[in-house]
Amino acid sequence: MFDFANSSYTTVIVTVVFSVVFPRLVVGDGPEYRYGNLLWSVALSVSYALVVLTAPLLGAIMDFRAAKKRFLFGSYALTVVATAMLYFVTPGRAPLGVALVVLSNYGFSVGESFTSSFLPELGPVDELGKISGYAWGLGYIGGVVCTALVIGIVGEQTAANFERVRLVGPVTALFFLVAAIPTFLFLRERGTPKALPPGESLVGAGMRRLRETGRALREFRDLLVFFAAYFFAMAGLSIVIAFAFIYGDQVIGWSPSSLMLMFVITNLTASAGSVGFGFLQKWWGNLRTFNLTLVIWIASVAGIWGTPSIAAWMHRAFGVSWSAEHLFLAVGAVAGLCLGATQSASRTIVAVFSPSSKSAEFFGFWGLFGKLASVAGLLSIGALQARFGLRTAILVCSLFFLGALLATVFVREARGRAAAAAFDLGSDPGFRGQIP
Repeated sequence: MFDFANSSYTTVIVTVVFSVVFPRLVVGDGPEYRYGNLLWSVALSVSYALVVLTAPLLGAIMDFRAAKKRFLFGSYALTVVATAMLYFVTPGRAPLGVALVVLSNYGFSVGESFTSSFLPELGPVDELGKISGYAWGLGYIGGVVCTALVIGIVGEQTAANFERVRLVGPVTALFFLVAAIPTFLFLRERGTPKALPPGESLVGAGMRRLRETGRALREFRDLLVFFAAYFFAMAGLSIVIAFAFIYGDQVIGWSPSSLMLMFVITNLTASAGSVGFGFLQKWWGNLRTFNLTLVIWIASVAGIWGTPSIAAWMHRAFGVSWSAEHLFLAVGAVAGLCLGATQSASRTIVAVFSPSSKSAEFFGFWGLFGKLASVAGLLSIGALQARFGLRTAILVCSLFFLGALLATVFVREARGRAAAAAFDLGSDPGFRGQIP
């Protein structure tokens, strides 16, 4: 249910609506919106940098105090309040918009790590891929419902209609506020809090535990290498999430009907893909499934870049009268299958590679690598599009996905699972060399 709730934020604010409203109406530096796009990249990058600086420590404190649910509630409250305050971001008030996006996206992003840290407790290890896939798939349904609600209330995203456009933040915040209530009513905190040693603060205990985890993490070589692959994958995916609808608006020049169709198609295929690939993980393996999504992403980004040229070639060669926006919709449908599946599969791999006693800490590192990747990806696309234009810059996504695919060559799933099991059985610190 928390995936269902928080998808309202990432879908409406980061991907579909506010990401377009901000450069076009708040900054308003058309026709190419290069400064507005750059500010958008910077705002998201700063929020992700804050996650990088804080997520591992927060994870260590959560595990020490068995406080995952309380920290999740804090991230939820921050996201809801900051998102509601987007109502005050009017044309010309870009600095306020940047500040509120930083706060709201920080709350959302650390909340992703907090909620994911519960995953190892929710079922047998072989079922975690399916559970994660169901959750991510349900999340896309939440995104669809909230976006339909927002667009139905807001109407056209134009300067003349801005008094209604500014309701985007409050409506999204209200949806998130209400939809997450079942999580806090029914989710159990299963950990056992530990007492603080005499004279030690909670932050000090978290830092000590984090240092211990950092030393222990060296023993989990497959998890470390996977974090590198995850870094590259999320660098590419962060660009897709933040700029797909900006690309359609500024490069493809799609109509409002095509925008809505793309939104519906990608969310439905993403939901189906999350569930479908979740089942595939159980039978084919988590890592293989993750790699398959990367291959599809590489082909999809190439298709997105070549959409105008491919549409023209199809017309000349075969007389097919598909416009660039129609072809863009078709490529988007294929890419949508992996939109949630890549993230869901990565979450499952980290879950099965993590000892249960350190799940929040390891998912703190998952958040660190993911958001550090988002900083790298968004700053890359921001700088490249300012220099070369958005269409050329989008190709950097394929390079990131290829880097992820190459890194996974060095990961062995069975060995990663065995390392987590050995740690939980108390083999640390002497289990070096015992894992095949």
